[in-house]
Order: sequence, then C-alpha cells, then structure tokens
Amino acid sequence: MLAQNSTKTLTGAKVVIETLKNLGVDTIFGYPGGVVLNLYDELYKDKSIKHILVRHEQAAVHAAEGYARASGKCGVVLVTSGPGATNTITGIVNAYLDGYPVVVLTGQVLKDLIGKNAFQEADICGMVKSCTKRVFQITNANEINKTLTEAFTLATSGKKGPVVVDMAKDIFSQSVEFCPQKIKSSKLKFDSNETDRILDKILKSSYPVIVAGGGIVHSGAEGELYNFAKTLKIPVVSTMMGLGSYPQDDENYFGMIGIFGDKSANEILKQSDLIFSLGARFNDRISCMFSDSDLNGKIIQIDINEDEVAKFIKPKNFIIADAKDILIEMNKSLSLGQFKDWLYYAQGLKKLNTQPEKRTNLLHSFEVIQKIEDFTKDQNIIFTSEVGQHQLFAVKNLKFKSGRKILVSGGSGTMGFGLPAGIGASIASDTNPVVCISGDGSFQMNLNELATCVDYNLNLKIFIINNGYLGMVRQLQEKSCNGRYSQTKISNPDFVKLAQSYGMNALRVTNIQDVDKALTKAFDNNQPFLIDFVVEPMEVV
Repeated sequence: MLAQNSTKTLTGAKVVIETLKNLGVDTIFGYPGGVVLNLYDELYKDKSIKHILVRHEQAAVHAAEGYARASGKCGVVLVTSGPGATNTITGIVNAYLDGYPVVVLTGQVLKDLIGKNAFQEADICGMVKSCTKRVFQITNANEINKTLTEAFTLATSGKKGPVVVDMAKDIFSQSVEFCPQKIKSSKLKFDSNETDRILDKILKSSYPVIVAGGGIVHSGAEGELYNFAKTLKIPVVSTMMGLGSYPQDDENYFGMIGIFGDKSANEILKQSDLIFSLGARFNDRISCMFSDSDLNGKIIQIDINEDEVAKFIKPKNFIIADAKDILIEMNKSLSLGQFKDWLYYAQGLKKLNTQPEKRTNLLHSFEVIQKIEDFTKDQNIIFTSEVGQHQLFAVKNLKFKSGRKILVSGGSGTMGFGLPAGIGASIASDTNPVVCISGDGSFQMNLNELATCVDYNLNLKIFIINNGYLGMVRQLQEKSCNGRYSQTKISNPDFVKLAQSYGMNALRVTNIQDVDKALTKAFDNNQPFLIDFVVEPMEVV
C-alpha cells in the first residue's frame, strides 16, 4: 500500500476512476445509462482513460476480451443496470470458458431499492455466479478501492477469467477517503522433485508428443516450448486455443487435434506412448476422437487450474503449475535429439492429411483463406474469427507463429465474437492491421459494430465468407438428417451497401481472379474495410 499522505477525499465516482488508473487501466469498453452517468461524467473530466463506445453490451465484453488477448492486460467493461448488465452475460461466459481476464463494471439501482424490482433492476450477481471467477456488489463507497483491486487481482491470477463488480448508484455521490492500493501478485509454487519425476518419464518414453493448449498462450511460454521441443526433437500438436503457440511452419509441428483437427495430429496422439499436455483441457471436442485409446494412462497434464484436471480425462500424472515455469525448469537439463527417429517417422504421417476439394466452379471458402494467407504471410497480423465453417477453414489454412495469431471463441463457440474481438485487438494493436474472418450468419449477430469500427477509424479488415447458409449447421444436417435443411438457409442484406451506409469502404468478390485485387485495396490504407466473398453454398469442412 502507498504512503498514508497520498490519502484524499473524493466522490465514489472519482474513486472508481482513480482506482482504475492506479491499476493501469487505459481503455474501457462500454455503453452509458442513467445509473452510471456520474462515472461517465468523471470519464469526461479525466481524459487519461479512453472509452470505446460500442453498439451493444455483449460486444463490449467481446471487445474487452479481444483487447486482453492482444495486449496482455485486463479488459474492462462499463455498463448500466438492468438490460445493460444482462446483455453482458454471453461475453462473460465466453471469457470464463476460454480463461481471459475481464472486469465487468455494472451499475445497479439505489441500495434501498435492490430486490424490489425497481426500474431497470436485475440480479446480475445471481445470474453470473456460475460463469465468473467472483462476483462483488458494492453498496458503500468505502468498499470501492479495496473491491476493485481485489477484482483485478482475481481476474489476472491463476487461470484468468471474468470478474463482475456490481455498483449501487448511491456510491457514486458519496464522499470518502481514497488511498490507492496495488495488486498483490502471487506465484503458483510447485515441487521441483515432481518436475524431475515427470521429465524422467518423458525421457524414458519412446514415442512422446507435446500437446500445446491455450495455457501456453496464457503464460507466454512459446519460447520455452520451442526450445524444449527442438532440443529433444519431440512432435508438437495443438488444440484450437493453442494455435500459434508453436510455429506451424516448423518440422516439429503436426497440426490441430480434435474432431475437426488434422488426421496426422490425431494419429500421432494415438500412436504415442506418452502425451505431455501443456495447458490443454482435452474437452469433449478432443476426447471424443480417442474413445478407443487409453489417454488416461499415457498423459501427463500440466494445468494452472486444479479444477480443469480430470474433467474430461483422468490423468494418472499431473502437476498444478504454470506451463512456463515447468518448461523453464525442464529446459535446464535436456539432451539433444533424443527422439529424432520418432520425429522422422511422424513426418510420414503427414500424408494422412487430406486437401480440400472444389465442388463446383464457384469460389470456395478454402481458396479465399489460402489467398489471404499468401497475401499476409509476411505480416505480423492478429486474426479473429466468428464461429462456423469459416472458422475451421481459417484455422486449417492460415499459418500462425510469433507475431501471427488468431483469436477464436473456443469453449463457448459464440457467434458474434469475432467482429467485436477484432475491435478490441485493433485498439490494443494501435495501427497494426487486424483481420476478422466472418461467416454471413455470425456477422449478422453483431453487424452494428461496424459503426464502432468507423467511429474510431480502426485498421480492421472484415472478410465475410458468404455462403447463404448457417454452414456448419447445414453440414451437420447433411450428415445426420439426410439433407433435411431445416432453418439453415438465411437471407442476407447487401453487405457492401451496409458497410458503405456506415461510411466504410467495401467490395464484393465472386471469383478467384479478383481476390488479390480486393485484398490489395483492403490493405492499401489503415482504415476499416469490408470484403464480401460470395462462395459455394454447399461446401463442407
């Protein structure tokens, strides 16, 4: 805590702003309303925190999460009471399942009106208990500084995630003494003898494989993972959330595992005699592919959150620790090239991977993504994606490594995530380009955020893969419902005219010959740009 002479008397609204500044907050994503007007008035007076006005509160949370993923900071959301608060829940669920730090500040009615169904009252605390790390409600201004500091500490420690702070309207006008506090950082300890035991198991195996999950990205352990895999010559595969944690153009990398993963990656897992899982949950989208394999017996799981261990599989060996700390310790004592013969054998399994095929002469999704990859391969770009077929075409055809990563909704599979996440990433990345790969169905979930892109002149390129269907649902109906396509063919606006009506430049592309010209125009300046790629409607992943 700072020295006592830094104490001063402020209104509760001012204490909120001063506390956020002290915690390092420089950006807030939000939408104003009556209950939080005092806070917005303080933001108006104090220009040190930038406020990004979105068009829907769900988008505010997705944008804050995109900002957190791109910047490494904690995302912050500010909304009003009632529907303003309840509109954040989808975004909160998304951040919770994927483990990214977001503090959501919600306004609440006057303290004496709580629980009386007052105008725009909602029990947001009760609603989000199951999808947050913690929920606070502040009814006294003396609690603001301590509570906000604890909220940020929780959101950014251990397995990161969302924290909601609900604030009664009364507190903003109360006068209290303010003395800033600092976040107390804590490091998760582990037994180095356990690390030695695990490393010994790996070195005594014959066919080990590393599974890189989102925990590698969270802990910033990409460099340590690369050194470990290259020194021992161990094959590396990844989950969708772990994409980009290991360079995909490296000989040690074999692709994404799971139901829509690469055949070579899944086969390596099956043939391995030891799986070294780093920050990967092995959820049902992965474990369903290995129902005939004894994963439990051959997996070593490293996870920062004990609650994640044994949810989908029951490993006999695990360590609760930060993946980076474990790899740093293990990298101290390695012998060069231990598994080079196994790595060479695994290279031959890449022939199992199938290439996408054209169904017709129409433009296909995979062709568009491959063109985007070729055009941007030398640029450090953050990609975001919505959810659906286009997402899978993106992760299969884009190549990720240091400086090139993709932000996806993994655990929740939230349509409408990609565009606002791209906004948040663009705010964090300043002038560097961000690319949002979207489907026509997902895009319509949050298309109103085009206004946000234009208002802040973001260097965000929006590429819509437009097939006129809810493509993934249609594909599943083709397989499971004998082609009875119930409610999956959708109508769309003219996306080009829509973008132009918001003041954004846009183009439509219908054939492969025009893709490069359109991409050249899109990347010609640092302004937002939309391309509507009209593709084969019956394409499958």
